[in-house]
Amino acid sequence: MTQSAISAVAQTWITHDPDPDTAAELSACDPDELARRFNNPLTFGTAGLRGPVRGGPDAMNMAVVLRTTWAVAQVLKDQLAHDSTGFIPSETQVVVGRDARHRSDEFALAAAEVLAAQGFQVLLMLAAVPTPVVAFAVRHRSATAGIQITASHNPPADNGYKVFGKGGMQIISPTDREIEAAVARAPHADEIPRATVQTGGLKEIRHYLERAAHVRHTTGSLRVALTPLHGVGGEFALDALAMAGFDDVYVVESQFAPDPDFPTVAFPNPEEPGATDALLTLAAKASADVAIALDPDADRCAVGIPTADGWRMLSGDETGWLLGDYILSQVEPGPVSEATVVASTVVSSRMLAEIAAAHGAHHAETLTGFKWLARAGGPGTTLAYAYEEAIGHCVDPAAVRDKDGISAAIAFCDLVVALRDQGRTVQDALDGLALRHGVHVTGAVSRPVEDAEAAMSRLRTTPPAELAGFPVSVEDLLHRPGEQRTDALILTGGDERTTVRVVVRPSGTEPKLKSYTEVRCAPTDDLTMARARANTLNDELATAAALF
Repeated sequence: MTQSAISAVAQTWITHDPDPDTAAELSACDPDELARRFNNPLTFGTAGLRGPVRGGPDAMNMAVVLRTTWAVAQVLKDQLAHDSTGFIPSETQVVVGRDARHRSDEFALAAAEVLAAQGFQVLLMLAAVPTPVVAFAVRHRSATAGIQITASHNPPADNGYKVFGKGGMQIISPTDREIEAAVARAPHADEIPRATVQTGGLKEIRHYLERAAHVRHTTGSLRVALTPLHGVGGEFALDALAMAGFDDVYVVESQFAPDPDFPTVAFPNPEEPGATDALLTLAAKASADVAIALDPDADRCAVGIPTADGWRMLSGDETGWLLGDYILSQVEPGPVSEATVVASTVVSSRMLAEIAAAHGAHHAETLTGFKWLARAGGPGTTLAYAYEEAIGHCVDPAAVRDKDGISAAIAFCDLVVALRDQGRTVQDALDGLALRHGVHVTGAVSRPVEDAEAAMSRLRTTPPAELAGFPVSVEDLLHRPGEQRTDALILTGGDERTTVRVVVRPSGTEPKLKSYTEVRCAPTDDLTMARARANTLNDELATAAALF
């Protein structure tokens, strides 16, 4: 848009902004700042809308929430109109929840009121809840949709808007694009009708906790160190762990209460350096058996274990291997296992596929994000487990068809007890997997770029001829059919003993190229030497990826 067009659109927005604070903020912006805010409205990315809490269509604010929710309502009604039952207001439910970020309570209430005015029966959660509670409630109540106000592990200044469809699965195209198109024709924010709603959800929360506790199979005590990283998962995790029989839990007190400013961490993501330092210190001091870190909306779970060299956090892939192997070990061999599917994403480790084959099950590879993982498998199959390397784990797909940090934490504690009963440790289990399936070492590299699309184009035109000394073959995922098509490249090389792999894709939220590396060395009894070689080669992959 031209400067004058932007000015006209901005003035109309300001005039109809229902929040006087953001209206005043926009009125004080210079033309360049207004251009930045109005040229690029928020769109649905891998996990919904996310942006800073401030004025304008490129951010999270009351006007954006109202107009987006109006659009969601129109798309849902259009979809229901094409169903055999049609749109029956008394039977059409939507669940609305929120985390504890800045203004999450206001945004959730506004979304619920808009949906109610559009004729939906709305369950507005009475308090801040983990994201998997909303996904569970949608599935448990056979609701039409769910909305969770959350920015997960984004910085404190951000908030977001996540939409679940039927079955409690995150929406995919064309639904997300249809919502964006409806936003473009939405009424002015202050003209969108709202109706009074009542809060509830205690029954759904209780059922969620009971179901999360149900993933346990062993008996016996375990000492757990826990941090929710200032998010909403603390009390929920304690309750679920206690229901599962894990009541010897030490918590990081300074990080236990929800706090939208996340004062003790530079970045509220368990994967970030330093984020779990307080947890590991507590785990060592308390002589814990396992350490658990949840992200702020408790849909992700990071695990720490004691080793001969002190405590360390597992990677998302390591946790994925362990949980995948443990869950598949409980599946009956034969026809049941042959109809069982486990899933991981294209940027995750390849080991889960080997683990699945060893158990007589199937492995599915999906695009990045749980909106794809939740749909893995096909007719006649049962999804038993799914994970992504970014510490997202779905251990009970029949109940929560999304990542769930709390049930994953219980499943991992259950695994630790099962190993202890066998006289083994988590490190022993990792060694056992490496002996059977080879040593796998993974990593990730992010490189800032001015233009991610141009950088991907250059890499497609002139890919590296070799990686870590091996000739490289290239698969371009833009050439894959249908839902498997995405903007990513897979670079692979190796010989009969070693495989190297790098997946490169543009970030969906920042001007960056993200590269995911993996080295596999064939099974050997000398794990020390194999790991040293794999780490050396992975370092070489990381060095090369930093130059893409």
